[in-house]
Amino acid sequence: MLRNHLLFLKIICIVFLNNANLIQAKDTYPNQPIKMIVPFPAGGALDSAARAISDPLSDKLKQNVVIDNRPGAGSRLGTEIVANASGDGYTLLVATPASTTMAPLLINKLNYSPEKDLLPLMRISEIVNIMVVPTSRGIDNVSDFLAWAKKWNAPIKYGSSGVGSADHLIAEFFKQTTGLNLVHIPYKGGGPAMIDLASGDIDVSFTTYAAASAVLNSGRIKAIAVLTSSRQPFLPNLPAINETIPGLSISNWAGIFTPKNTPLEVREKLFKEITEISKSADVRAKQNKAGLEVSLSNSISEFEKDLREEKIRWSKIIKEANIKPE
Repeated sequence: MLRNHLLFLKIICIVFLNNANLIQAKDTYPNQPIKMIVPFPAGGALDSAARAISDPLSDKLKQNVVIDNRPGAGSRLGTEIVANASGDGYTLLVATPASTTMAPLLINKLNYSPEKDLLPLMRISEIVNIMVVPTSRGIDNVSDFLAWAKKWNAPIKYGSSGVGSADHLIAEFFKQTTGLNLVHIPYKGGGPAMIDLASGDIDVSFTTYAAASAVLNSGRIKAIAVLTSSRQPFLPNLPAINETIPGLSISNWAGIFTPKNTPLEVREKLFKEITEISKSADVRAKQNKAGLEVSLSNSISEFEKDLREEKIRWSKIIKEANIKPE
């Protein structure tokens, strides 16, 4: 009886201490700087998404939010760092599908599990992908491209920033939807692909607006559609591709994740504060300048659901394209 009584008291104490820790985390968080890991180099689209919110989030939380760029291994290096970090709310990951929903489908031996080691928090931005063609082709819209492609007597070459990249898989989705004879020409990054597109060495690309913007300004390539499901406010003259090809659209998002075991109260606080600051005109302007559009999840659970559905979609595209995991 005494032993059972002591065991009961021990359980009560453990429950009390756990609840006390959660309450303390909720009431005192944050009480030290927060590290926001970006698994890409500084200056890119994802880095811009993180920097657009870091300063206002610092002001909101009364703590420094520090950007830590950790590029490498196709963005998997920085993601792995967060996957192994303590779930205390002081290490956040700003990521894209590349190292989260796509990575398990394309890499045989990941050093982390996105589903087990990371907790989705929210989508913050749409990294807008666009369909671009050489200006010399005389193509003004998607219908023109489809008509040109049907008359072209050779394989249609498309460039991407690398095997397994978002623009590669988007192009494969386009190929599967239209039935056109597209051939993949992978590059080491979006920049080199745009140079060859401008010279007419390749015929089309489905790159990010950020990667194409410099060459677009030269007038040697032309954007004819956005790949999102609707038009983007900062590119009002570009139609969504599904206006011409129904059912064809892809979201290439920037989202925030936390390590596993991060308390729900902390995640909810971060969600609330990031949502609030992201609605400001200043944050939107900074993201638009980098080729992004503010695109917020309505809830943590919505982002979790979106990721599950997206993984199924990417899996189907990868399987039909016969892309083998590395």
